[in-house]
Amino acid sequence: MPMGKATDEWVVGNIDEGLKKADLVLDETFMTQSTGHQPLETRTAMAYWQNGKLFLHGSTQSTVQTVASVARWTGITPDKVVVISEYTGGGFGSKIPGAVSMAIPALLSKKANAPVMMRITREDEHFIGRARPGILARVKVGFRKDGRITALDMYTVMDNGPYDGQGDGRSAGTSVSLAYQPETMRWRGLTVLTNTPPKVSQRAPGGMQGIGIMEPVLSKAARKLGVDQVELRKINAPAGKAPFGPALPNGRQAYVTSAFVKEALDKGREMFEWERKKASSSGKRQGNKARGIGVAVSPYAGGSIGFDGLFIIKPDGRVTIQSGIGNHGTHSAFDVHRQAAQMLGVPWDKCDVVFGNTSKNLPWTCVSAGSQTAHAMTRAAHAAATDAIKKLQEIAAKTHGGSPDSYKVANERVSGPGGSMTLAQAAQKAIEYGGRFDGHELPEDINSFTKTSAKNLAGQGLMAVAKDAYPRDGQSQSYVIGFAEVEVDTETGVVKVLDYAAVGDVGTILNPRGLKGQLFGGSMLGLGHAITQRWAYDQHYGVALARRFHHNKPPTILDAPGRFTGDAVNLPDPETPTGVRGVGEPPVGAAYGAIMNAIADAVGDEIFRRSPVSADMILNALENGGNRTHEALTAHI
Repeated sequence: MPMGKATDEWVVGNIDEGLKKADLVLDETFMTQSTGHQPLETRTAMAYWQNGKLFLHGSTQSTVQTVASVARWTGITPDKVVVISEYTGGGFGSKIPGAVSMAIPALLSKKANAPVMMRITREDEHFIGRARPGILARVKVGFRKDGRITALDMYTVMDNGPYDGQGDGRSAGTSVSLAYQPETMRWRGLTVLTNTPPKVSQRAPGGMQGIGIMEPVLSKAARKLGVDQVELRKINAPAGKAPFGPALPNGRQAYVTSAFVKEALDKGREMFEWERKKASSSGKRQGNKARGIGVAVSPYAGGSIGFDGLFIIKPDGRVTIQSGIGNHGTHSAFDVHRQAAQMLGVPWDKCDVVFGNTSKNLPWTCVSAGSQTAHAMTRAAHAAATDAIKKLQEIAAKTHGGSPDSYKVANERVSGPGGSMTLAQAAQKAIEYGGRFDGHELPEDINSFTKTSAKNLAGQGLMAVAKDAYPRDGQSQSYVIGFAEVEVDTETGVVKVLDYAAVGDVGTILNPRGLKGQLFGGSMLGLGHAITQRWAYDQHYGVALARRFHHNKPPTILDAPGRFTGDAVNLPDPETPTGVRGVGEPPVGAAYGAIMNAIADAVGDEIFRRSPVSADMILNALENGGNRTHEALTAHI
């Protein structure tokens, strides 16, 4: 691919000097595909109007954050919108603030003065559900003999669709910068408007593509240099407050809050039994079966800051927690609030979580996207619990005398030198004292959305409400390492993933079951991009030719690895009081890269330069002496 004049670029260090220092320079072109989001639940929506308010039932990733979008689309103020979305059957970035199509039943309902439902078929979903932008890229990478990257020159051309500029090309560059810590780097990018269905963020937007572009190059370099694949990634791994991306106005690069990638690589090597598989499976053939193993490093954003927590300790001793998080079935809509229960010493079965309906007085909450939720909303829960503890101590001191600081909150009680009281008794006292204790006086720094909700809940018990105002030094990023073993049938080209392991550096584990669910789900999406899933367009009209699952081939449970294991290093992030970071995005790039690397290990580095690595690509290349026959620069055919 030629490297012409780019519309966007950044440089860190002297790329030419970095290439001169290299013992090995690889120059490769690669194409990542566009893929639809393909949520199982389409964006069907139903709307009706009552007492001047719009009530909208729909599928959205972000309950609270959808209100403003719907108001804008329908031309009304946010206080006239109620969004009901208790369960969302998938979004993957295509329903972050809902979907603009929600406005159609809302406006028709107003005109008809009757409830209106708009059903979206699978074909409709394919056309209006948007897609991940495909990226064509060329990378020129310099390596020392030990595998350290001295220079990385990356040029991306992104298929943007017809409008709404996407940032995947730039994100690919910053993700690669973080994952491999090159001594010098230049990223250049072009965004091209195409006559194809519109694009939008899809799980690990840009990051997945960047890892898929770079990982086969790293694996090829390791084989040429005689360096172990895991060791090559360790020598290039981010650590501590690792820098990444372009220089900021202060002349320095941004940096992360923490990185324990080397520890994750070591844990994964042991969990996957890398050394044993390297001896028994790497590059081995028996009859028409070829086996290979691969590893990949994948970072992505791990959380945001500045949102609100809100709950009430009721006079019956129960805790009612208000949650504005979208419920994707990943536990996070509820699990983040365990932080508050733990701090108060309240059993989880005595907590009630209110969610899924913005008329139920929910707080200002982050969008449920970009792996933000676990990090952002455990911080908000921590802030609210800290507010509750302070109020409980003050109530106990007012009731029993002494200093508030001398009272401790634990095991559903507030206890100190003057005596003790249950949380239920403290809640009753909060109502008697009023003011800030029961929510009639609110903090100035909380969001106006939260203020409205809190005012509606005032007087019901002890109100805990606070904004996450904790400091944070660096940007929160999470990491997943993928290890894959594949078997390729050299007569049919079929690839089977025999074993897959994912190890996260995602801070403190919030919920082990939730962690494994996210690792598995993200890994399956990466697997799909590696070997099954793609879009195909009519080359002249841009019309999608593949309109259903059996055309586009998102992975099914039949494609799942024969064995899957998932875990994390469980090292807390030092820049958040809960230690938690998000895990949703980075598993995708890890599986995408690791599985492609395993295929190359099985049948050769020159087999493919695009994804998905399909059976016909493998067979044609094997018949051509192990050299690819496909055209790397032709998209979506």
